[in-house]
Amino acid sequence: MTTAQYAPAITRGSSRWLLLGSLALNLFFVGVALAMAIRAPAPPAWDRNVFVRVEHIADTLPPADADQLRGQINANRQLIDDTQRQYHSAQDQIHETLRHEPFDVEAMRAAMAKTRAARQAFDQVIQGVFAFSASQMSPAGRSALADWPPSRKDTSARQ
Repeated sequence: MTTAQYAPAITRGSSRWLLLGSLALNLFFVGVALAMAIRAPAPPAWDRNVFVRVEHIADTLPPADADQLRGQINANRQLIDDTQRQYHSAQDQIHETLRHEPFDVEAMRAAMAKTRAARQAFDQVIQGVFAFSASQMSPAGRSALADWPPSRKDTSARQ
């Protein structure tokens, strides 16, 4: 046999190994992708409702401080709910103004001004509740509030 007779046999065998190697590599990458998709944590969802967010904050506080915060939130629940509803309604008006044809820039400015006022009223109520709650908390509870969210690094220690 000559070298010319061996060449097709070598090529045929090499292409089988190349095909098998490629298949194995593709299956490996698909497996890795599936494993990452299955194990990846779900991204945290932002909830517009302040009561849901306060509950997340309370879960990170010492038990007595969490109860104190929940008590203040419940004592002011109606006021917080009213101002939150007004703020969300004002935000929704902006969305509706953007969808309106023909677009009215003055209506948009008015909706934005109403939203700013509603946001300020909402902030004053919720911040007042948090300020009073913080004045009743332990130093550990206030520290936990200062470090919210829990993943936040303390930047003041580095300065």
